[in-house]
Amino acid sequence: MSDPGSDPGNDPGMEPLTRPYYDALGRGELVIQHCNGCGRDNMYPRHRCPFCYEADLGWVRASGTGVLHSFAVTRFGAPSGFESETPYALGVVKLAEGVQVLARLWPDEDSGWSAYGCDTPVRFRPASRDEIARRPVPWFAVVHR
Repeated sequence: MSDPGSDPGNDPGMEPLTRPYYDALGRGELVIQHCNGCGRDNMYPRHRCPFCYEADLGWVRASGTGVLHSFAVTRFGAPSGFESETPYALGVVKLAEGVQVLARLWPDEDSGWSAYGCDTPVRFRPASRDEIARRPVPWFAVVHR
């Protein structure tokens, strides 16, 4: 992410806090913040644990499995900077660890999102390094049984 304007965590006060998360996405890994004080996971990155207010926070690799809580497919009327990417889907995924993340959703076999629905099992599926550099967000795909 050489262009600081493209990094959603480009606030100088947030960069040290969010850098491990974005770096992991760039390596094809999904990590979540973990409190070394109370042992609980949380997300999104914070300076202090929301449960015990401890400042001793680190990062752990997430299982990458979860359930889709909600999602939306944007086919037209995308916000500035996303017009050329339509259609695309965003969703809220509750990970097995209990935290929620905002994610992009991979299209299914029919190049749409008909296989997705609320409570659908999903799995983290990394995007290319170039895609993560452009839009640093985790990507998930529906789990076919």
